[in-house]
Amino acid sequence: MVRPPPLRLLIGVLALAGAAKAATSLPENSLSALASGPAQLLLASAQAEGGKPAAEKAACQTPEELLQSVRQERDLLKKQKAELDARRSKIDLAQQEVAGQTKQLGELKTKVEALLAQANKEHQADVDRLVQLYQAMKPAQAAAILNDMDIEVTVMVLATMNERNAAPIMAQMSPVRVRAVSKIILERSKLPGDQNLVNVKLN
Repeated sequence: MVRPPPLRLLIGVLALAGAAKAATSLPENSLSALASGPAQLLLASAQAEGGKPAAEKAACQTPEELLQSVRQERDLLKKQKAELDARRSKIDLAQQEVAGQTKQLGELKTKVEALLAQANKEHQADVDRLVQLYQAMKPAQAAAILNDMDIEVTVMVLATMNERNAAPIMAQMSPVRVRAVSKIILERSKLPGDQNLVNVKLN
């Protein structure tokens, strides 16, 4: 009775047959490369496909280059962010300075307005006292003084007086002076462009 060949022997025979069949289907240069080692086999296979060697293809774009590009991009973004932060800091500082100056101007405006109000109040008090002095005089005496006084003061005094006190004084004044005072009092209520004080005789 003949025993069947061992299983290991059958597997070995099949492997040798497959290798021989694959070897007969390769080009001649691949067969020589197979004999010279794995590295030569890879090079011959790449040349048989008409492409570049595998090492040259890998050199076109390596993981190190990709990593370097990512690092450069990240550094650029960091630089741009730093520039934006610096600009934002300058803008914030400028806004703070503007806010401080605005506050100072507001405080100065308040002080100036208070001083102007005080000055106007004191000026009006002086005018009232001056008017009272002229009203206490006799009309002829007041008229003699107002005839020779600066026209602005004369207008201010007579315009501030009530009609009952101003009328007797104006009756004693020079007619030319009275006409000038009357004209100025009428025209000063108009806008500056509408006022007509040309050829006003003061004396």
